[in-house]
Amino acid sequence: MKKRYLLAFMLVLLITGCNSNVTNISNTSSEMPNDFDFIIMFGVGKKNVINTYENKVTKDLIADGTVTTNLSFSKEELALIYQKMKEIDIADAKDLIPETNCMKEPFGQDEIKVTINGETFTHSFSEEYCEPTQDAKQLIELKDFVWSIVESEEEYKKLPDPKGGYE
Repeated sequence: MKKRYLLAFMLVLLITGCNSNVTNISNTSSEMPNDFDFIIMFGVGKKNVINTYENKVTKDLIADGTVTTNLSFSKEELALIYQKMKEIDIADAKDLIPETNCMKEPFGQDEIKVTINGETFTHSFSEEYCEPTQDAKQLIELKDFVWSIVESEEEYKKLPDPKGGYE
C-alpha cells in the first residue's frame, strides 16, 4: 500500500515538475522584453557570428581569417527578429537530428543562444545532413533572416570579401 502512495506521489511530482520551468514565448506578450539578446554562430567552424550582447558581427573571410565590426540592430529590426523567434517557439526543445545516413561535406555548424525574460536557451545543430528536420529548417530560416538584415547594414558592407573556399 505504501508503495502505491509513493508511486502516485512520484508520478504527480514528475508530471507537475516537467513543465514548471519551461518558458513558452509564443504565449508571452507581443512586446519584446528589455533583456532580449542573442548570438547566432554558423558556417564552417561557426566562424560567422551575430552577437547582440556585444553589438558585434564577425565575418568568416576563409583564407584570410575573420573580421569583426560593431553592429547594432534598430529597435524595429530586433522586434522583427523577436517575432520570428516567437513564431518558431525558440524556447522549446527542438528535434535537430534527422533519421538519415545521408551526409554532405563541407558542412556548417550552427548555434543559436537567446536570452528572453531572464532565461537563456541554446540550440546547436549541424548542417551536415542532406535533409534537416523541420525544427532545424526553422532555425536555418531564422539564421538566414537575421543574416539578410546584417548583410544590408552599411557596417557589414564595408567588410572585405572572403577569399578561398572550403572543400
